[in-house]
Amino acid sequence: MARKAGSVGEETAERVRLAALKLFAGKGYAAVSMREIAAGVGLQAGALYNHFPTKQAILADLMVAHMEALIAAWEVESRKFATPVAALEGFVRFHIRYHLSRGDEVFISYMELRNLEPENFVRIEGLRKYYEGFLRKILQAGAASGSFSIADVPVAAMALIAMLTGLNTWFRAGGRLSVDEVEEIYVKMALGSVMPGGIMQGSSDGAARGLTAAGS
Repeated sequence: MARKAGSVGEETAERVRLAALKLFAGKGYAAVSMREIAAGVGLQAGALYNHFPTKQAILADLMVAHMEALIAAWEVESRKFATPVAALEGFVRFHIRYHLSRGDEVFISYMELRNLEPENFVRIEGLRKYYEGFLRKILQAGAASGSFSIADVPVAAMALIAMLTGLNTWFRAGGRLSVDEVEEIYVKMALGSVMPGGIMQGSSDGAARGLTAAGS
């Protein structure tokens, strides 16, 4: 759906997105009705269809927008880094800051994948793989330059992405550790795992090869 910046219709559509985002994150996609979303922005249910033909269209719109914004933000951020080591540290810090500041979007992007229709699922998975590809390229560059010692780059990339993404499931503001403290810990773990002598160096056994075949 084309978005016309500044138009009344786009302003209303954005209100719909924000209302749906909060409802989906709070109650789950399956439990939310179009009527409920319409009520959240003061619209009649019928008027909502002028902006989004289905609830599925709203979900896909939210998830695509999140992934496209994430990709665009990293493409800008990545220009700051001249070496693979700096780029990996930068990626870790960027991923943590970006995702912790967008809890609802991240929750929906991972928890509601199962509710996407096949065509939308393929699109979102393509965007996710594109983003994960940035990390693979960093690791490949580091391995090629000798900065990293990695037995299997795809496995290493999947492991690091899983570690970073998992942060949103347990971190709570005001807890024992601040965002800055967690960020430092994650940077040390990520760099330590791929530097010569790190845990990624000795993962070329049969189990690792099986993971590579499944994830490559």
